[in-house]
Amino acid sequence: MLNSHKKAPFSPCPPALATRLRNPFIAGTLILTVTGLVSRLVGFFYRIFLSRLFGEENIGIYQLIGPVISLVFSFSAAGIQNAVSRFAAGSGAAEDSPSGSRTERIRVLLVGLLFSLPSSCLCTAGVWCFSGFIAEQLLFEPRCAPLLRIASLSFPFSAVHSCINGYFYGLRKASVPAAAQLLEQLVRVGSVWLIFLSFLRDGRELSVAAAAAGMVLGEMASMLFTVTAGCLHFRIRLSSLRFFSFRGLRLSSLARRMLSFSAPLSLNRLCINLLQAMEAACIPAKLQVYGYSVSESLSVYGVLTGMALPLIFFPGTLTNSVSVLLMPAVSEADAKGNRRLIGRTVQKCTLFCFALGGACGFLFLCAGQWIGLFLFDSPLAGQLIVMLGCLCPFLYLNTTLTSILHGLGRTGYTFGLSMSSLLLRLLFVFHAIPVCGIKGYLTGMLLGQLLTTVFSLVPLRRYCLPQ
Repeated sequence: MLNSHKKAPFSPCPPALATRLRNPFIAGTLILTVTGLVSRLVGFFYRIFLSRLFGEENIGIYQLIGPVISLVFSFSAAGIQNAVSRFAAGSGAAEDSPSGSRTERIRVLLVGLLFSLPSSCLCTAGVWCFSGFIAEQLLFEPRCAPLLRIASLSFPFSAVHSCINGYFYGLRKASVPAAAQLLEQLVRVGSVWLIFLSFLRDGRELSVAAAAAGMVLGEMASMLFTVTAGCLHFRIRLSSLRFFSFRGLRLSSLARRMLSFSAPLSLNRLCINLLQAMEAACIPAKLQVYGYSVSESLSVYGVLTGMALPLIFFPGTLTNSVSVLLMPAVSEADAKGNRRLIGRTVQKCTLFCFALGGACGFLFLCAGQWIGLFLFDSPLAGQLIVMLGCLCPFLYLNTTLTSILHGLGRTGYTFGLSMSSLLLRLLFVFHAIPVCGIKGYLTGMLLGQLLTTVFSLVPLRRYCLPQ
């Protein structure tokens, strides 16, 4: 009788907080945020190392291949990754039994890989064979050709781990994608550091191509990790499933549904990255019209895209983590007709992102000049950081609003917004940079982000109004 009222075991975490931490959305956001912050910190030291090792002009040349890589990713993996995430998240509600749900999720991942891997291999062959044409005629910089050939080897690795990451995002198991992201960054930085030490020991001059090689090795490591994680995830389940007995009709039906969902997203990203590639190629050219030499224009572009913008994007690690998990969560709420939950999500995300962006923008406006000198030893980087501070509230908010709209199936609407914003920026590239220099481009960026914010909130306001 004396022991009838036993004390509850001591828990270092309050019950309410423990319940929240068990929430897959909150837990996934925390995991992605922590690993994202660590990855960004590693990336910052890496960029500082590259800027001091290769100089501003070589960094500008290396940054020119970025839009080409993004263009390939948008064609071969971006839309498929989102489709895998959404269909994996919804497969549990589509099937009556747990085994049926697991079977459907395997089908989703299989279809994603069957779409993504062949297209990425095709892109590798295309970029490798036409690297000279792309560098000379599209990027206006022949020195980009060897970098493009090296970077093209990473496309299949990126496609595979993107599909597997999308699968785990759909299941709200963010630990695997987060660990893959961190491993990719560590292998990339570590491999370039080892190459640098090897060249230093032999007394040879290191080329910026080492950075492209590090990217390939990082993508390869990430793919090997996610494939291993996927095999372990399906190890028990495959024994009870007839993996190769899927009905062809059902598999083709799933493929059509996934393609119909991913095609607008892929087209969206493809057009956006085409415009971004045009933008990247034209900024140095228009800076030369303004009065800069070839070396000076590449240096300004390298400082902007390789130093200032990554710093501005750094606090967005948290909003990026939230946005990755928002799409499947909002998609599930929309399927259940839970408008109230969607409204609360929009309100909380808007307030949080504006608060974060306002605080970061104030910091960059006040201390940006010092930060640029301290981190990159570049007065120009400091000036650009100060000018970019005004972007922060809109930049961080647009990431989450776009993800919410994707979860609601408004992919066509977000495509129109993205295109409008980019066309506005291109207008400033062609007409403002020759007159005002890089300040003209930054003005276009600010107006483009403001346009995206306003018109993203228009279709979402009905979810926030009282029913």
